[in-house]
Amino acid sequence: MEYILYEVSDKVGTITINREKALNALNSQVLDELSATLDAVDLNEIRCLVLTGAGEKAFVAGADIAEMSSLTKAEAEAFGKKGNDVFRKLETFPIPVIAAVNGFALGGGCEIAMSCDIRLASDTAVFGQPEVGLGITPGFGGTQRLARLIGAGMAKQLIYTARNIKAEEAYRVGLVNDVIKPEEGASSKDAVLAAAQKMAAGIAKQAPIAVRASKKAINDGLQVDMDAAIVIEEKLFGSCFETKDQGAAMANFLEKDKEKKLKVVPFENK
Repeated sequence: MEYILYEVSDKVGTITINREKALNALNSQVLDELSATLDAVDLNEIRCLVLTGAGEKAFVAGADIAEMSSLTKAEAEAFGKKGNDVFRKLETFPIPVIAAVNGFALGGGCEIAMSCDIRLASDTAVFGQPEVGLGITPGFGGTQRLARLIGAGMAKQLIYTARNIKAEEAYRVGLVNDVIKPEEGASSKDAVLAAAQKMAAGIAKQAPIAVRASKKAINDGLQVDMDAAIVIEEKLFGSCFETKDQGAAMANFLEKDKEKKLKVVPFENK
């Protein structure tokens, strides 16, 4: 891999888009390498992924304009499909993915962050869909995921005006889950990456089958009406039973509850 780094610590995998000189812009090679990296993740070992960008300046500054500038209509559609296929693979990946967003997350950078389950932003992060200023629409799912995340009205405002927003406003409108401010002497990039990895480690400690089923229930349920969504949940809820995870976790809970009750001293009214 030339542009993707993949590291594993305990049960957490960290994927870094490593094209710092180009502000981690997404070209065809980056997309292909990211897809191959996802395919290679050992799902028997890894329980959560963190996605970030190399350097302090950018998470992903966008798709590579130099590559896009000379595309024909058919080539542009194919490029859009390549990005959408990779981002959809990320969105539907069996285990949770946390975006640790540092610096610019514009265009394709905002779109890839929205494909993740959870977005943590550094205090220096900047989000936006500036494509109309370049004479194009968002092409990697931005018109669809932004509206679903923050509502159609706000999504239209950001896309139509091509305005970038800082981390705090992104948090206010619901685009990110939290804004991470570094302690004195620490960098914003290190702080948000550490926060994402800490959260990922917490997720990795939970019952993995239940976490995967919860992700699938949420994602699949959002595509249908409530009556159908409840059926999806019922079936995934039922699928957890008789697994080793469920048996061990519930037995452990009941044992702890039993020990707790034994230690209770009856209240005496004096």
